[in-house]
Amino acid sequence: MDDVIRFDYLIRGERMVKCTKKQIRELRTALRWKMPEAQRQRIQMVLLRESGMTQPAIAAAMGVSLSTVNRAHMAFDQGGIKALKPKPIGGRQRENMTVAEEKALLARFARAAGAGEMLNIHELKAAYEKAVGHETSNSTIYNLLARHGWRKLMPRPFHPQRDLAAQQDFKKAAFHVL
Repeated sequence: MDDVIRFDYLIRGERMVKCTKKQIRELRTALRWKMPEAQRQRIQMVLLRESGMTQPAIAAAMGVSLSTVNRAHMAFDQGGIKALKPKPIGGRQRENMTVAEEKALLARFARAAGAGEMLNIHELKAAYEKAVGHETSNSTIYNLLARHGWRKLMPRPFHPQRDLAAQQDFKKAAFHVL
């Protein structure tokens, strides 16, 4: 009868599961482990429920909201002690494309750059926006290039339609006025 799960609590139309003695022992043992504080708090919330405290009382005692207590209880009921572990958060939470998709997009421009052509940021931005389906800022494109090891864009050294004769005349006349 030790392993029989009894449904004793009713929250938001779903039944909360009452822990078995074995599960309570596991929870108490888990409190001795080295773990993140958030996980320790969730385990304590489940143990307090098993001691007979109501969810509002647990929320007040732990200094958290009622919904936090409810989420911890529901997670434990559905997944056991493993469900009380914090969810890992990795990088690139707001990525528009995967790294592989970005490499494929840049491959077209890399071929052109390898042939000696200058990278036109406006063309790259237009291709990127077409691929993701919405507008992006210029910084997104610069970050994309930096992520894939492209060097920083340099300004052109001179205007392609310059007049060399007029430029030389200006240099000769402009600085001899003193």
